[in-house]
Amino acid sequence: MKDSNVKKGLVLEGGAMRGMFTSGVLDVFLENGIEFDGAIGVSAGATFGCNLKSRQIGRAIRYNKRFAHDWRYCSIRSLIFTGDMYGARFCYDTLPNKLDIFDRDTYIANPMDFYCVASDCKTGKPVYKKLTTCDQHDLTWMRASASMPLASRVVKIDGYKLLDGGMTDSIPLKYFESIGYNRNVVILTQPKDFRKKPASLMWLMKIMLHKYPLLVEAMRDRPNVYNEETADVFEKAARGEVFVICPDQPLGISRTENNPNELQRVYDEGRRIATKLLPQLKEFLDK
Repeated sequence: MKDSNVKKGLVLEGGAMRGMFTSGVLDVFLENGIEFDGAIGVSAGATFGCNLKSRQIGRAIRYNKRFAHDWRYCSIRSLIFTGDMYGARFCYDTLPNKLDIFDRDTYIANPMDFYCVASDCKTGKPVYKKLTTCDQHDLTWMRASASMPLASRVVKIDGYKLLDGGMTDSIPLKYFESIGYNRNVVILTQPKDFRKKPASLMWLMKIMLHKYPLLVEAMRDRPNVYNEETADVFEKAARGEVFVICPDQPLGISRTENNPNELQRVYDEGRRIATKLLPQLKEFLDK
């Protein structure tokens, strides 16, 4: 007999174009009727993960391949002329509203709650935001969640100044547990044995983000925080409390990869691993 008190959660790590792995996993979920009460995404985990709630199989891999060489989507040119390597207007307005339309009606109708994580520049702490409609206001929060330091402008919204959620909470499992999700699936975009090292451009971040010393401090501490989070995830997985899906080995893809074949390769790897783990996943969710 199923426990009526179970609340199923899905936690999606970011990683820019490593997120194609996550997209492959999520499409397998959609094709096999795997559902959750709530999901939370960080950075690419949010921008690609929202397609789970809108039930748009194949959308993330489709538009990433289609616009891989479009300078408006991601390029140094975009960074120079707009201040964002991933062009804000193109990625969060033109693309979802005109070119590969995001299904907001289905998103709203789907009872699964969806959250994103951004980093508060002033406090150096994570901010968690429930995205109820994926309207332009919600999309701005999603942009904030994915605004990589040094490659994006600070996003100002609702009184906050925000950047990439991965700077302060890359794997928000503990947050999801704190709001009642007690049977969680975590999708990581790094293999189990990955350990984060100090950022090589920390010196540049200190200069560029000098107005936000607490955020710089958070970035300096990020390797320790991240490694503690992954240790927590796998300890809980070993006890059967959490189900983890991650690559078997490093994905070997650039954060700003624009080779469609590489995007497809990583997407297919996500599909392969999700398909392999599907029986165990169903057992975990149904127990």
